[in-house]
Amino acid sequence: MRTSTVLTCQQFVELVTDYLEGALSATDQERFEHHLAACDSCPVYLEQIQQTIRTAGALTEASLSPDARETLLRAFSDWNAGSPSG
Repeated sequence: MRTSTVLTCQQFVELVTDYLEGALSATDQERFEHHLAACDSCPVYLEQIQQTIRTAGALTEASLSPDARETLLRAFSDWNAGSPSG
C-alpha cells in the first residue's frame, strides 16, 4: 500500500475483498473507511459487491436453468482452457 494517507477510488476497489474479509491492517482499514465516508461513488460500489456476494452465495446448481448451467460451464471451460495450467 502506498504511504499516502489519501486513498484513491482505484485503491479502494483493489482493497474491497481484503476489507470484506477483515484482512486489512488497522491503518489501511481506517484509510478505507475514511474514503468510504467521503466518496459519493465507492459506497455504491461496495454495496454492489456485497449484493453480488449475497446473490452468488444463494445460487445452487438446482436453481439454474439448463441453459444457464450450460452457459456457465462453457464459460468456465473456455476460461480454464486459457489458463497456463489448463
